[in-house]
Amino acid sequence: MNDSNENIPTPGTQAANRAALLAAVLAHPFLRGLAPAHANTLADNAMFVSWKSGEMIFREGDPANRFYLIQNGRVALESVRRDQPPRLIQHIGAGDVLGWSWLFPPYYWHFDAQATEPTTAIFFYGTRLREQCEQDHELGYELMKRMAAVVIQRLQMTRRQLLAAPQS
Repeated sequence: MNDSNENIPTPGTQAANRAALLAAVLAHPFLRGLAPAHANTLADNAMFVSWKSGEMIFREGDPANRFYLIQNGRVALESVRRDQPPRLIQHIGAGDVLGWSWLFPPYYWHFDAQATEPTTAIFFYGTRLREQCEQDHELGYELMKRMAAVVIQRLQMTRRQLLAAPQS
């Protein structure tokens, strides 16, 4: 099992994969309808990544400086409680977004994320994108709207779990 820091891609093959990245960005449901200029900006800050089953993607409390668009596979979002096993919050898969904490201060992960089966995704450099959102407010607004919808969806999932849990 690799630590999340080992899974961060390094630049190099980005130019060779540029057309494939742009096509993948445009095809992902999260970015459907995004302006071509914004899709290009995202592709310029992206790489393909993959994880084996059981690999940690990131840990709760670590700095959040990236996000992912899941292409295929499955990821468990878990919350860790002291001296207890992790509690499953939600499974996400193809078409979903992994990671919203890169966009909202204080920029730390709020959950653990672990691949539960082989998973591929598009990795985005969140720190770079935050800077570009400051320069291009239309891009920032688009990403904020889309990420806010993810946050709300995760909050609602957590609320449903709390309501279904037995009262103590």
